[in-house]
Amino acid sequence: MKRREFFTLIGGAATVWPLRARATRTLGKSTTVGVFVPPDFPAVGGLQEGFRQLGYTEGRNLRLEYRWAAKADQFGDLVAELIKIGVDAFVTFGTPSSLACQRATTTIPIVMAAVGDPVGSGLVSSLARPGGNITGFSSVSPELEAKRLQILTDLIPNLTRVGIIWNASNRPVAVAEAAVQSAAKERQIAIESVSVSDLNELATAFDRLRRQPPQAVMILTDPLLQTYSPHIIQFMADNRLPAIYAHQDTVRAGGLISYGAYYHELFRRAAGYVDKILNGAKPGELPVQQPERLELTINLKTANALGLNVPLHIQQLADEVIE
Repeated sequence: MKRREFFTLIGGAATVWPLRARATRTLGKSTTVGVFVPPDFPAVGGLQEGFRQLGYTEGRNLRLEYRWAAKADQFGDLVAELIKIGVDAFVTFGTPSSLACQRATTTIPIVMAAVGDPVGSGLVSSLARPGGNITGFSSVSPELEAKRLQILTDLIPNLTRVGIIWNASNRPVAVAEAAVQSAAKERQIAIESVSVSDLNELATAFDRLRRQPPQAVMILTDPLLQTYSPHIIQFMADNRLPAIYAHQDTVRAGGLISYGAYYHELFRRAAGYVDKILNGAKPGELPVQQPERLELTINLKTANALGLNVPLHIQQLADEVIE
């Protein structure tokens, strides 16, 4: 089922600035790109697809070097390792990996496939003209998290208590958590907010939610928490807790419902930015763009297992319903 015009696209897509004439890049020359994504992250297929559409073939004229870190302070060593290899560009997911690349180089192009608040985090000067060697795509905003809370209130009648799992060390997520708190206060919804920065803290969060179960849980957008999504999905199933996520892939893996940017498309577009830069465009002159597409995904099998009846009008608004 396809959602019709209901949720307003946050920010819209930025207008692409005119680029100088692209230099001809010989596809016979191999390009090496350092890619920061969690292991088995499905959206990276969009990056691979984007490069294929542009004439790149892995193993012939393209080499993708994947890296990921469990903690933000570990990204620096991985960036240094990739610089030593001699990467032509970086593609990043999330603010921590983007900041690590920014700190390490002012010359190697950095394309952010999906980040939170690039201006507030100090990654770029502005969305329209980011400056320096970094550009890309923004995927998160406080308004999105408030919209997810609204979806939960539509899904669960008489919602009065919601748990939040989030990563306080990620600045855009901290801003988003504050937005949820504000929206919850307006709706007179009590919030049980639990910050997580590693697996030990995730276990502690689970204990707190187990002792005082909320009616539903929000998993705020964060690359670290995306890494932990199998643990989170299992906990929600075991404890019969409805949860809303940012990533469609989490719902396809067994989560209940998600609303957010279409990450596959953001990564596909990131490949296009890398290609433009390798052919002569300056990263600082390419605007940081916002999502062209936001998606609502529902897993009815999970809803049935939770004993939750998803109202028909919500199903009709969904872009994808898993039955």
